[in-house]
Amino acid sequence: MNITEGVRFDTLGLSTELLRGLEKKGITQSTPVQAGCIPPMMEWKDVIAKAPTGTGKTFAFGLPIIEHIDPEEECLQAVIMAPTRELAIQITAELREAALFKQGIRIVCVYGGDPINKQIDALKKRPQIVVATPGRLSDHMKRRTIRVDTVKTVVLDEADRMLDMGFIHDVTRILDQIKNRKNLGMFSATMSREVMDISWVYQRDPVEIEVKADEKNKPDILQLRMEVSADERVEAIARIIRMGELDRVMVFCNTKGSAERAAAFLRMQKLEAECIHGDIPQKKREAIMNRFRKGELPVFVSTDVAARGIDVDDVDAVFNYDIPDENDSYVHRIGRTGRAKKQGVAISFVYDYPSKLRMDDIEKLTKSQVLPVKLGEDGQFVPV
Repeated sequence: MNITEGVRFDTLGLSTELLRGLEKKGITQSTPVQAGCIPPMMEWKDVIAKAPTGTGKTFAFGLPIIEHIDPEEECLQAVIMAPTRELAIQITAELREAALFKQGIRIVCVYGGDPINKQIDALKKRPQIVVATPGRLSDHMKRRTIRVDTVKTVVLDEADRMLDMGFIHDVTRILDQIKNRKNLGMFSATMSREVMDISWVYQRDPVEIEVKADEKNKPDILQLRMEVSADERVEAIARIIRMGELDRVMVFCNTKGSAERAAAFLRMQKLEAECIHGDIPQKKREAIMNRFRKGELPVFVSTDVAARGIDVDDVDAVFNYDIPDENDSYVHRIGRTGRAKKQGVAISFVYDYPSKLRMDDIEKLTKSQVLPVKLGEDGQFVPV
């Protein structure tokens, strides 16, 4: 089923408490993926949904889950798996906001890199919903600190990414142990062979929802490429930020070392910049991401670890300090901007022959229109 239109949330049979939570966030109209997925999930049907990044998939599965929870029951009723800790944290925050007026709903987030004893203490409060990365969920199940025999709903978010990251054995082992499951939701930006295999084995007559990146839901992103030397990239970012009066930007790098250097050089340009990558302690990563979400940090430098894990509606621009090695990474990076009906800008720096070849490939294979530009004297983009 190809869905192109959203509907009003008050036509989807949601409770007054959930509608109040949505209203508090200023949301009355659903996105197409929410309009397509909420009704079948409310009826306990299996769902497989393909939709572009940034189209509201969290509420598409999260709202039906919250509606199904019996707050009187102190057992685990729903499990949501996400590929990265950042995405798991983001999902948890969104569900808590949505469930604000629903009394007795307890949600716990568990992921690797966080002290397991702290998570065990949180799990003792008997949550009905657990959001988890597959590896850490598997650890808790082995320790019997999470029991899944009462779970009715399972969701795999960013299923393609999860399976690409090598979690397929964890995921299938977990699904095999959830014997009393009523429905399974799979949400993905692409339908890889691995995603379809999981669906074939574990879903029963799933409702298939597809939201194409048409002009209505496609992010409005001006994609630019700029030929500069490697040493000129930081100065170009600083000029673009200052001349464009940009308040919040993301800078993506391919390696931890590159991210560290880019952040340090940007600070030398008197810009407030912080970076995250896999070697930064989890507590510090979360603190940096929270500052960025709240608008307290103007320049956020990252490796691809955060490309799908941070959900901010008003990123003014994305910079590809390094051209990504994977075409999918390019799509997910630039998808951080141009959200919530605002125009965004994605600038990719081509600084040597390999980066030029990669950028040419990305343009061809993603069918992107990327405009070659240089910076004019006044800081404006000039086509070349």
